[in-house]
Amino acid sequence: MMRKWFQLLFAVIGGALGVQWSDTIRKPFFDVIEPVSGLDSMPGYEFWMFALGAVLFYSVSTVVLYYVTRLVQKGEEQVGNVPITELLAGSVGMVIGLLISSVLFGPLEDAGLTSPLIHMLCIALFAWVGYRLGSVKKDELMALLDKRQSGRDRGAGEAKGFEEHKILDTSVIIDGRIADICKTGFIEGTLVIPEFVLEELQHIADSSDLLKRNRGRRGLDILNKIQKELDVKVLIYEGDFEEISEVDSKLVRLAKVLQGKVITNDFNLNKVCELQGVSVLNINDLANAVKPVVLPGEEILVQVIKDGKEHGQGVAYLDDGTMIVVEGGRDFIGTTLDVLVTSVLQTSAGRMIFAKPKLLEKAL
Repeated sequence: MMRKWFQLLFAVIGGALGVQWSDTIRKPFFDVIEPVSGLDSMPGYEFWMFALGAVLFYSVSTVVLYYVTRLVQKGEEQVGNVPITELLAGSVGMVIGLLISSVLFGPLEDAGLTSPLIHMLCIALFAWVGYRLGSVKKDELMALLDKRQSGRDRGAGEAKGFEEHKILDTSVIIDGRIADICKTGFIEGTLVIPEFVLEELQHIADSSDLLKRNRGRRGLDILNKIQKELDVKVLIYEGDFEEISEVDSKLVRLAKVLQGKVITNDFNLNKVCELQGVSVLNINDLANAVKPVVLPGEEILVQVIKDGKEHGQGVAYLDDGTMIVVEGGRDFIGTTLDVLVTSVLQTSAGRMIFAKPKLLEKAL
């Protein structure tokens, strides 16, 4: 409907211009047709000029509106795909660019040293450069604004403390234990879930492999539980680092930008964060810290269930899943026996206990 109204408006404008120009083209027109037709005038000449202008502009408006509509739709799609943070940062940069251009070229224009055309081109150039710089530095700008806001909240009163950002990676979301930890209240601050992590979870959930698909769906369920059921502040970070392809590298970069900590149970990401100087919270380290302490020389009742990697070894497990390597335990597979702990190995990847059968100790 709006398209028809625009076409009608164009037709009226064309008709008005036809009447306005009728006097201009009257004499040349009749100078051409008078020798042929013998007419030096035409009844209703202004009416015909109005109709001609209206038809001409109506026809042109059909083509013009088609291309303008396509251009507007394309622009809407591009703007719709741009994150709001990038639009805000780019707008701030563009405003700064316009202010700089006004400061630099105002006195020059008053002095007559620049033409209006050059001034307009420079304004457009500064605005574009400001927008691009603002878009590139959007993450640093948003982090600065967030830091200032946190500083105001911290200065407003002791009740409003600084909320540190805890950035979740894909592995710790799929693991699921982060929801239980948040429920206990041991995690303080704001949980940050980057949009590129959500995209990776969605990709895993849509995988053709059944195991991967179940892992991805489990991760999405855990996020829904954290957002809807737990009293935890959650922030969905919409920014992205397009120049970086790896998700782990993006997490490290985001942690630097937000000055936050990465929560993970990925051993390799843990090491990368340490090398990059980024604080990291490893769920496996927390799990190992709260496990019952087992010291060398203690007795444990275990059931040997399978062979170990080395000759003669047997493998057993505690109730919490800790693996126990029993020296000489291969002969006791399927039986329950007392073992003596000889050593304990604890790493970020987990805890391993080495032991030997108590019967062998008595025999010695």
